[in-house]
Amino acid sequence: MEIRIGIQHSPRELVIESDENADAVLERLGAAVTEGTPVTLVDDKGRTVLVPGAKLAYAEVSTEEPRRVGFLG
Repeated sequence: MEIRIGIQHSPRELVIESDENADAVLERLGAAVTEGTPVTLVDDKGRTVLVPGAKLAYAEVSTEEPRRVGFLG
């Protein structure tokens, strides 16, 4: 799934491809915003991203597979 996160006072958004459960990610992000605590996300390559919950502007979780460009084979 693709996760897009906006951080306050930052012109760019953070985009993460992850294999985590969408409902679990949304629950963790919601708790981080409510409590003002950081949330840790892991992408599909094993990299860890720490997002400050107090500075989170928005989060968009897409469970659809992005369209890949190229040939299968």
